[in-house]
Amino acid sequence: MKLLGLIGYPLSHSFSKKYFSDKFETLNIADQWKYELFPIENIKFLPEILVRHPELVGLNVTIPYKEQVIPFLNSLDSDAEKIGAVNCIAVENGKLKGFNTDIIGFGESLKALIGGEKNLEALVLGTGGAAKGVEFVLRQRQIPFKYVSRNKIKDYLTYDDLTPEVMHKYRLIINTTPLGMSPHTETFPPILYEQLTEHHFLYDLVYNPTETLFLKRGAQYSAKVKNGLDMLHIQAEAGWKIWNS
Repeated sequence: MKLLGLIGYPLSHSFSKKYFSDKFETLNIADQWKYELFPIENIKFLPEILVRHPELVGLNVTIPYKEQVIPFLNSLDSDAEKIGAVNCIAVENGKLKGFNTDIIGFGESLKALIGGEKNLEALVLGTGGAAKGVEFVLRQRQIPFKYVSRNKIKDYLTYDDLTPEVMHKYRLIINTTPLGMSPHTETFPPILYEQLTEHHFLYDLVYNPTETLFLKRGAQYSAKVKNGLDMLHIQAEAGWKIWNS
């Protein structure tokens, strides 16, 4: 039996186990492959998981360990090295190699949201590992962007800096924070939603619930909205290719 898994904390929001379990049933390989969740309160427990499960061939990585996991890896794919964040690990002969398939998932699903829209500038809400993958794609697409953080950092904006003028300038707003994610569905990024228009695009990396308050409020002001479910599926398939290569 080959084992795949997900590390992060908490993991109650995750659809990954169901996605892969359904996939294994569809492919008639449920007797050969298994997917488990490994909610660990500290990344230092990763080696213990590897010892306990020698059948592990791959791991997904989610909040808050996409950056913290890197020192535990033996090598990095070139994109993951450039990004500085990992969401996929291949385990082979006790060696761990890190990849970033978030950039594939985000890149393809972003295109579905914005189409051929021109002259977009973006606000990236959050500065963690998921934000680094988003930054990589925005740079590839030559979409100018600004980070928005709760704290004043370098030349980042804070939520207090999001004036009506800023909201009108930056028409693509991407939430990379866990705000709104199940079970804390009552939370949302504190932006000026009343400044949104039909010319704005809101992308939420959160996919559980399918409509966060961030997206619901955006839709109320006619913004085009998209959650992270397509991103999850696309990056999962990219990981599946890595684990089978």
